[in-house]
Amino acid sequence: MENIDPFENVLKQLEKVNKVLKLDEGIYEALKKPKRFLEVNIPVTMDNGNVKVFTGYRCQYNDARGPTKGGIRYHWNVSPAEVRALAAWMTWKCSVVDIPYGGGKGGIICNPKEMSDREIERLSRGYIAAIYKFIGPELDIPAPDVYTTPKIMAWMMDEFSKIRQHYTPGVITGKPLSVGGSLGRGDATAKGAWYTIREYIKYLKWDIKKTTSVVQGYGNAGSYIAQFLYDQGSKVIAVSDSQGGIYNEAGLDPYKVLEHKEKTGSVVNFSGAKNITNEELLYLKCDILCPSALENQITAKNADKIQAKMVAELANGPVTPEADEILIKKGIYQIPDFLCNAGGVTVSYFEWVQNLMNYYWSSDEVYEKLDKKMTKAFWDVIGAKEKYDIGMRTASYVVAIERVVDAMKARGFSY
Repeated sequence: MENIDPFENVLKQLEKVNKVLKLDEGIYEALKKPKRFLEVNIPVTMDNGNVKVFTGYRCQYNDARGPTKGGIRYHWNVSPAEVRALAAWMTWKCSVVDIPYGGGKGGIICNPKEMSDREIERLSRGYIAAIYKFIGPELDIPAPDVYTTPKIMAWMMDEFSKIRQHYTPGVITGKPLSVGGSLGRGDATAKGAWYTIREYIKYLKWDIKKTTSVVQGYGNAGSYIAQFLYDQGSKVIAVSDSQGGIYNEAGLDPYKVLEHKEKTGSVVNFSGAKNITNEELLYLKCDILCPSALENQITAKNADKIQAKMVAELANGPVTPEADEILIKKGIYQIPDFLCNAGGVTVSYFEWVQNLMNYYWSSDEVYEKLDKKMTKAFWDVIGAKEKYDIGMRTASYVVAIERVVDAMKARGFSY
């Protein structure tokens, strides 16, 4: 597999935006580099009594708009380039939905699948002990990411609180409800995606009840978006997971599909549906295609076979930059990932606000506030798209980066 430096993509996207916004040279140079990048060693006593030293990272990319925000991943492929790229994308994601955060990201090189719960707890606490001077509710607020969970966030929050010697739930988001988590976090990514799809449908003057939908991926985001589309009257004709997909031209009931998946471990062999491959699923003729699984699903090799009228990206990076150009030429409407899936970080922001106030909202209040944020973000992007006559992805970057630049200038960063 070709070894692509994800940070190169960040720089390419910045270059594209710079052509539209014609940024001041000093600002442009500042946007190309993270403000701070930490590398730490974490010695952990393993269950067999041996000490193993793990490498951890935390990148705080840009804090012009507020404390940095971003997940912590536990993965054997974590690299400095990946962490830097994800921190940059978090900066733009927080900005496009207009929440007062900069972007950050963290990671530890490890294989959590080969570790016991106790080892993971010691590793998590060790990581916080190594970086605690650089994080906090007013500095940098981590969250869960690949192979990290609410349970791990609770351990990290507890470790930080012990070091600070007072309960500090606002240091981290994605926590269990019992220690300051927020209602509405579970389906926030899909709920936010639904709000952007709903607004695009209004913009295009479609009738949701006359649409067909296809969902790739049936984890948290995929299963919820299938249900939301179905509830609003769209006919969900196909869904898939890592084992394969199912198709029924007459429509599927996503709730029954989820029951089947929970019983059997996969959506395949669902009664009354035809089994198809993930590849076949992507090429189906439909109105709304929701890639909600992994990155790089729609590439230069297969983009010309996409027959969907709209692609709403719930996954991170499901469409490659080369495929993007092909979809634009084909006239396919797109909701780019960092706008479409920003519901998760928006509800993380709400969790932090509730922690700071020590006052908690009902799920209805959370959804109402999320709806307002996502709806405004969508129309801000449409405004930039029409103003500069550019694609939705570049328009999303233009909105986000313009806000970051405005904050940098207001604070005198360029002088």
